[in-house]
Amino acid sequence: FAQITAEESEDEPPSREEGTDARLSERDAAGGKNEGAVTEEAEGDGQREGEEAEQPDQTPVLSNKPRKKKKKRKTKKTSAGETLEDNDLEDIESLLEKIEDTNGLSQQTQSGIIADSRPLLYVEHRNLNPENELKRYFGARAVLGDQRPRQRQRQYVRSTWLTAPKNTWPRYSKTGIAMQLVDTRRGVQYFAFEHHREYQQVQFKFLDAVESMDPNNIVLLLQMNPYHVDSLLQLSDVCRMQEDQEMARDLIERALYSLECAFHPVFSLTSGTCRLDYRRPENRAFFLALFKHLMFLEKRGCPRTALEFCKLILSLDPENDPLCVLLLIDFLSLRAREYTFLTRMFQEWESHRNLSQLPNFAFSVPLAYFFLSQQEERSELELSQARERAARLIQLALIMFPSVLMPLLDHCSVQPDARVASHSFFGLNAQISQPPALNQLTSLYVGRTHSLWKDPAVMAWLETNVHEVLRMVDARDPLVEESEHKRKMRYQSAPRNIYRHVILSEMKEATAALPLGGPPQPAMGFDPLPPLDSIVSYTRPERTNHPSNESTLSLFFRSLLPNFNLQGDVRHDGDEEAAAGQDLNQGVNRLMAAMRDMLANIQFQEPPRDDNPEGDGDWD
Repeated sequence: FAQITAEESEDEPPSREEGTDARLSERDAAGGKNEGAVTEEAEGDGQREGEEAEQPDQTPVLSNKPRKKKKKRKTKKTSAGETLEDNDLEDIESLLEKIEDTNGLSQQTQSGIIADSRPLLYVEHRNLNPENELKRYFGARAVLGDQRPRQRQRQYVRSTWLTAPKNTWPRYSKTGIAMQLVDTRRGVQYFAFEHHREYQQVQFKFLDAVESMDPNNIVLLLQMNPYHVDSLLQLSDVCRMQEDQEMARDLIERALYSLECAFHPVFSLTSGTCRLDYRRPENRAFFLALFKHLMFLEKRGCPRTALEFCKLILSLDPENDPLCVLLLIDFLSLRAREYTFLTRMFQEWESHRNLSQLPNFAFSVPLAYFFLSQQEERSELELSQARERAARLIQLALIMFPSVLMPLLDHCSVQPDARVASHSFFGLNAQISQPPALNQLTSLYVGRTHSLWKDPAVMAWLETNVHEVLRMVDARDPLVEESEHKRKMRYQSAPRNIYRHVILSEMKEATAALPLGGPPQPAMGFDPLPPLDSIVSYTRPERTNHPSNESTLSLFFRSLLPNFNLQGDVRHDGDEEAAAGQDLNQGVNRLMAAMRDMLANIQFQEPPRDDNPEGDGDWD
């Protein structure tokens, strides 16, 4: 029995005789009887169902198969050699894809309207692994290389879904993080991370290290606590700013591994019914680690995996969307060519979330319909419906958000024609008159997705609809005036989660559109713009020796040397009085050491002299 790979099933369909032989052998092994002849189409369906039903029990059935099939398998082994062993993973992935594709088709025929009966934010485990996506692009041999033999000899580590632990990581031990089931309402489970006492002490040291403004203090803390999540997130930002992308990505993966090891046994990544409250500070690290990880995946060229992580973040708190991933999920859907998912999300959420009032959905959904209308494998009715919806929605988007067109054409290096360039509707006044919050949303969308609009076919379709919109404007269509009134009434101020999204995305077009005062408060990488209604479970103890009580000399040295601390470490064990003299001596010693370092680094450069007592010699 030869396994059928994805390439063989698509390019070289099995002959009718081999198909009938395989079915007869399977029926003989299972004890079934052949009831009659069927058509070729029914035979193909039965073959796919046989692959789905008998795939888990292939190994015991092979021993009862006729000798003819055994010879086939042996000849394939001897001819392929090690190639079959190297391509095992590709075969498994292709079979899984065939099984899921057939399930999706059956669900489509049953429902007739929705192509997938699963929940919208359903997450698949296999789509969380970027190696699966890379293997679909480049093959298993190019992605894995010689990693598999070494992994077999690796020590036992816990299996996780979000990331794969690496040999270079420190040995994992209990970090002091746990997850508890807080409540269950209407089939939805609410969880929360908890910090044990020892982890709280490490968290206090981390806050001290952040206030010192010295990354080396965070590095020292990670040497003692290699899986402290906030330290990993903060140090990842430092590495990214220093252009060390590989180390920055590795630190984020380690943080995700630490958090996944603390999951509650009931917590599920795929169900879409598990919630985490962003108002709890202990939960925020998981949101931020997932967001930073998906940004690295998108830059790495894995948009399908990034989309799955984006769905996971949205499923954790779909009502509040604390990181505002709704501004990102359309871009990832288009890049991953998941057009059906994007249009389905728009149809299901438009009624209660008003997605059309976001510029990214207003423009990306008609673009998805346009791409669907270009797929030749669809029926003519579906193609015509997709073309009509694309034209209608893009015209509504251009009327509602006219300030998007000119920056989009400018980013695509496209010069508009004379009629569009001279018309006041898409002119400079459209960008100046819009509220600041709307300007931020449009700048974010144009800066992020302009590369998707560079296709000549897309530009030709856009040009046609732009001229249709200008015709409606010149005809004084009431929809134009109504949209202008909506723009003036809405988008007065941006919510806090949009500011948070802009800070995390680091899109230069969006950060340039921030208000002059900037975000409401300074943003730290491990907790940007915390919610105003945070649910605090424990607080940082007050420091007995506050920096404001330091002397002028101590403040001067702290400005020169951020890691200098005259008071020494804060003690919480009640030994303040007994250790007062020792702290004073240590503080004096630190001060003297800091002064010596500063004086040693001062170099005086003498001006060049014309008179050389040793005479003119050779330069070398």
